[in-house]
Amino acid sequence: METAHACRLGGFDTVDIVTLWELVNGDASLDPYDILCLPGGFLDGDDLGSAKAQANRLLHTVVKKTGVPLFSQFTSFIKNGRLMLGICNGFQLMVKLGLLPSLSGVVSQQVTLTNNDSGRFEDRWVWLKANPASRCVFTKGTDVLYLPVRHGEGKFVASDTEVLDELRRQNQIVLSYIDPDTQKTTMKYPDNPNGSQLSIAGICDPTGRLFGLMPHPEAYSHRTNHPRWTREQLPEEGMGPQLFRNARDYIINNS
Repeated sequence: METAHACRLGGFDTVDIVTLWELVNGDASLDPYDILCLPGGFLDGDDLGSAKAQANRLLHTVVKKTGVPLFSQFTSFIKNGRLMLGICNGFQLMVKLGLLPSLSGVVSQQVTLTNNDSGRFEDRWVWLKANPASRCVFTKGTDVLYLPVRHGEGKFVASDTEVLDELRRQNQIVLSYIDPDTQKTTMKYPDNPNGSQLSIAGICDPTGRLFGLMPHPEAYSHRTNHPRWTREQLPEEGMGPQLFRNARDYIINNS
């Protein structure tokens, strides 16, 4: 509901909350939509690893009414130029489905999000720097963001250094954890709340249309969401809706 609200604030007139089971039963389909938002939450309680069980369901389930593999809806959705946003567990899901980072267009898992270095669940606000050279649709025109994280498995890890090098070369590293004073990337805790390699907080695919991040933009939609809203003069709108507004603008300009 929080993510749907952020979509509406970003200018989307029609926003539907669709469950996996509606897709599996064939009662709903991704076909009519322009953007798919995979929200944060606790898929299966994260008991089998964050989003891993859900990824297996999507990869190996067929739609009951048609007998067609469910995951084919996701691949068709992407091939048709639509947008996809994964937040927290949604980011973990996209990574474990192989939709991100999709280096060289390969749909296979190349990175993961694993246990925080702190060994515990992190619920705090972090400073983020957007990469101006990134093709990411969602972060266009953004610079520094302040958003909350809420995760136990948010440490970004690549399968090898070549993957990290390619992410840097193609500017697929969209958001990085930064020191608020220097605005430089940091591995220092708690500014980097999980120990992510290269301080990575969010990445996109080579097209910039698929974006995943661990922080929660939908959780800062209004000044009263800010932890210091009673002590600071803040804009009425939080920093989160701009990412959804950018997505809407892209859809309008490319439809």
